[in-house]
Amino acid sequence: MAFFNRVGKTMAKYGKKTQDQVKRTMRRRKKGSLKSGSGRKVKSRKQAIAIALSESRKKGYKTPRKKTSKPRKKTAKKSTRSRSRSKK
Repeated sequence: MAFFNRVGKTMAKYGKKTQDQVKRTMRRRKKGSLKSGSGRKVKSRKQAIAIALSESRKKGYKTPRKKTSKPRKKTAKKSTRSRSRSKK
């Protein structure tokens, strides 16, 4: 069964253990014991979920890969100087 988000794209599928990991992490956040990498207390819900997914990847649970930015294709710029000189 595929789940769809508001845009109509299928959402990422997570394993049961990953879902449990997110639940545990959210409880730790509410309790106030969840710390970020720098040692500060986590207040953001999104940051807590990111930490949970990162921990589940380290443990080897079924979790989609982290999205990376795609490199843009560079188009060669044609210089106008060289064209004007060659016409002479």
